[in-house]
Amino acid sequence: MTQFVPQPLDESTYHRHLAQTRALALVLFTGPDCGTCRVVERNLPESAPPDTQLFKVDVQVASALARAFEVFHLPTLFLYVDGHYHARLNCQVTPPALRAAIEHALQQPAEEEP
Repeated sequence: MTQFVPQPLDESTYHRHLAQTRALALVLFTGPDCGTCRVVERNLPESAPPDTQLFKVDVQVASALARAFEVFHLPTLFLYVDGHYHARLNCQVTPPALRAAIEHALQQPAEEEP
């Protein structure tokens, strides 16, 4: 079952938490005033593949992290595999679309972390 970790990640916890994560992890960069972000956050647990770890970053709290990852549009999703950055995902957050985007990304070589 997918687990949603509601504690926000910030500059001091981001890399440490993700480095300890095994298997797939999705990181949602979100904002408090973003209606689309709230919808995506609500849909993410049921849309992600089973056993995917889910994290979120509030860009208002962790603005330096958002700048470092070149997050200019919200919401933004990043895929990690075994604690390592793999790709930015650009897709709808529905079960078929998200799973297809993850499958496609996993068939590609890992990208460099922004």
